[in-house]
Amino acid sequence: MPNMIALGVGFFILPLVVGGGMVFSGLHTSRKFAARVAALHRPTLSKIVAPATPAESIRTVVLRMVSSVGDAVLRLGLLTGASKNEVEASLRGAGYTHQGALRQFVGAKILLLLLLPIGMWFLADLMSAAFSTHIIATAGAAIGGMLAPDSFIRKLRERHMKKIDDELPDALDMMVICAGAGLGLGTTIVRVARELQITHPAVAVELAQTANEMQMMTDGKTPLLNLGERCGVDSARRLATTLLQSAQYGTPLTEALRGLAGELRAEMITRFEAKAARMPVLLTLPMVAFILPSVFLVIGGPAVIQVMHALN
Repeated sequence: MPNMIALGVGFFILPLVVGGGMVFSGLHTSRKFAARVAALHRPTLSKIVAPATPAESIRTVVLRMVSSVGDAVLRLGLLTGASKNEVEASLRGAGYTHQGALRQFVGAKILLLLLLPIGMWFLADLMSAAFSTHIIATAGAAIGGMLAPDSFIRKLRERHMKKIDDELPDALDMMVICAGAGLGLGTTIVRVARELQITHPAVAVELAQTANEMQMMTDGKTPLLNLGERCGVDSARRLATTLLQSAQYGTPLTEALRGLAGELRAEMITRFEAKAARMPVLLTLPMVAFILPSVFLVIGGPAVIQVMHALN
């Protein structure tokens, strides 16, 4: 009974705290907006008074804390070279190419591995569970804290690969235009990455990284091979192979890219048609669960009511 009362009080206080925080945030935002409007109407005062330095957000503080933990673990050498390279490859494949991605991932994994079992132990203690339940819940939380970051990165990698697969035909069309205008391969990749960084960020990041590698390396073959391996999709590997064959055998780049773009468009249309063909099968269960009972109720309802009246 005390546990139920505590849970009830918690469920009652939590909306109050969340609502109060939202109201306080809205009032703070309105005050900041009013102060900015007042500063615009007093230009002499706004020139004299220096603008206040914005406070760090909670997300920035948390990321810094997680990065510091990951940096400490990496300095201790607890992560081997092969494991480190594998984790870095997974992060790059998921679209995390910034410098602190590895530190943040390792720090998040260590913190989850430590904090989740502790929180689960106190939660089981609050619910007055048995000692065996404490052990099982703590062990499950430890396993979940260890596997959750890997699963999260795997899901992000799959989504990133799907985005690249969907966005690459548009990038190829733009590369055809740039190559037809007389631009070289490196200049074409840089131009396409710059133009697509807003509408197609996934493929723009990969092309920008390939352009950076081409500027730093003397061998132009390695960055293209890295593009196919890093993206992990068949279309990117075919693009790398097409560019390599065009540079090796001297075939026109425009024709090769146009042919590959047409093939990728045809494959995309085939995938859309396959999804459309699966639609009737996927609609069977919702139709049986929601539509047919309503139809039976409308059709058979009056007859059932009449039978009930006759029996009464």
